[in-house]
Amino acid sequence: MNSRILKKYFPFFVMPISVCYLLAFLIPFLMGIYLSFTEFTTVSNARFVGLSNYAALFSADDNFLHALGFTVLFTLVSVLTINFFAFLFALILTEGIRGTNLFRTVLFVPNLIGGIILGYIWQLIINGILIRQGVDITFSATYGFWGLVVVMNWQMIGYMMIIYIAGLTSVPVELREAASIDGAGYFTTLRHVIMPLLVPSFTICSFLTLTNSFKLFDQNFALTGGAPGRESAMVALDIFDTFYGRAGSEGLGQAKAVVFFLILAVVALVQIRLTKRLEVAP
Repeated sequence: MNSRILKKYFPFFVMPISVCYLLAFLIPFLMGIYLSFTEFTTVSNARFVGLSNYAALFSADDNFLHALGFTVLFTLVSVLTINFFAFLFALILTEGIRGTNLFRTVLFVPNLIGGIILGYIWQLIINGILIRQGVDITFSATYGFWGLVVVMNWQMIGYMMIIYIAGLTSVPVELREAASIDGAGYFTTLRHVIMPLLVPSFTICSFLTLTNSFKLFDQNFALTGGAPGRESAMVALDIFDTFYGRAGSEGLGQAKAVVFFLILAVVALVQIRLTKRLEVAP
């Protein structure tokens, strides 16, 4: 009886979210794909040009390829550093030290600050340090790169730490005690008992840090603006500059957005599949 009622009213329950998904995501997404094959200034005057936008993206527009390489390198460094320090802090703050709740709160607070604000705050801090050398963060793409890494770590470590703490506290105490009785030391227990049970947490944290790093825009826009000479521009900022900064390049900007979405989707799916395999590994 309950299953019949559920089947009968199921469309009514899913209709609101389905309509929102259709209007807010699916229709704009499909329109964006279509517009990537056109030249336009407004949607109403779009003119179909075939694959010319995609041809220009990979041949004439070298900014996109440079931004893509910069983004991939930044993402690799950010994913590794954020997860390393988040896991390290989670281990420390689950050892029952005094003031644990205070430290957790302090480390988590940066995640509550908007990306634009973070970018400008750290621009002031970093420029205040670099001014002693007579330069600022836009002097070199290297400065911009490591500045972005610092900002991303400062914002994301606390958030990922909370997820790791949840994973650590869910590990049965009996397993740790059994390992201790068998003579296993701290690092042996960590490697062979705790780490395998934390793979779901690693899956979530690596996915979140990967996707957030790859599509980073706010901090990049506020911290360096792509300077010097677009050398520190990430893909999201390059798409923004192409779409809004160049007259007549809206179609090219839309093509970049489509390619960027496909790359991010493939990378995210591969990452999830690889880490999911570890969850079921013996």
